[in-house]
Amino acid sequence: MRKKRLYWTLQGVGWGIYFFANLIGLALNPQGLTPETIRLSRIELFVHTPLLFAGSHWIMREVIIRRKWLEINISRIIPRILGIIIIAAALVVLLANGIYYLVGTVIEIQVPDLLLSLMTYTIFYILWATVYFLFHFLESNNRSLKYEAAMNEMHLNQLKSQLNPHFIFNALNSMRALVDEEPSKAKVAITQLSNILRNSLITDKKKVVSFGDELNTVKDYLALEGIRFEERLKVKYNIDPGSDGFEIPPMMVQTLVENAIKHGVSNLMEGGLIEISSHVENSVLNLKIRNSGQLLNGRKKPNSRSGVGLVNTKERLKLIYGENASFRIYNENDKFVVTEVKIPHRI
Repeated sequence: MRKKRLYWTLQGVGWGIYFFANLIGLALNPQGLTPETIRLSRIELFVHTPLLFAGSHWIMREVIIRRKWLEINISRIIPRILGIIIIAAALVVLLANGIYYLVGTVIEIQVPDLLLSLMTYTIFYILWATVYFLFHFLESNNRSLKYEAAMNEMHLNQLKSQLNPHFIFNALNSMRALVDEEPSKAKVAITQLSNILRNSLITDKKKVVSFGDELNTVKDYLALEGIRFEERLKVKYNIDPGSDGFEIPPMMVQTLVENAIKHGVSNLMEGGLIEISSHVENSVLNLKIRNSGQLLNGRKKPNSRSGVGLVNTKERLKLIYGENASFRIYNENDKFVVTEVKIPHRI
């Protein structure tokens, strides 16, 4: 309904401007026309303006819609559009001059006058067709962008829904052994878990969160893992204060840290180190998670759940930042693996 109302509004405004501009021009009479010529010209204006309106609506628009030209590549239908424009303009010229002849404004129809009118009406219809197709192109493009944004949002929510249960499972698993053996530590762990879950609920519907909030969640998570691994897990932070001004996908760092523990530290008898560092350079957040361990042939174990987490992280970065963000994981040497993420500042 809104689209139809807009169409009729533009039709009325467009042809109304044409009509009143000509009417005002005749009133001002810059060419010094005689009163009789002005009177006849006004009659002709009242005749051919409705015909131009009718030709644009009942001829051009009907053909465009019935033949579905809006769904065809514009370069392929330009000759057809020009053809229907000329046909519509010719019909208006013939009908208008026929009426002029009947009402007596034209005594004898001259070929040069017909050609001039044909050329004039053709130009007006070309302008009409340009506006018509441009409007539909912009509307279609806007609809496509909205659809793409909706699909991206749905995909992001799907990725987050895959991560949340995994995160909660691992956090609970870290607390399980403490309940009977060390109740006091279990209470601390429960508090930390409640902080993590509360933060998770708050950020669940967010596309991005501040780096500082994400880091606090990671610290609680590592505290829980520290209770489980005891002296086998060492944690080190080297955070640039400027990092807090950046926004990142929620649970991204936690997923990468979880991956580092599961496939790095937990597989080593003596345990290992998790080092989280960040620095800001040229409005880009450079985040590194360095952990003890090794990639097998440069890859994670196939079909691993952490592999899903890494794939999700890559997809989320791409959906939110496009090509402006980067992700890679590699062996730094024979003792450490580095996960590196670069995220631009969102303005």
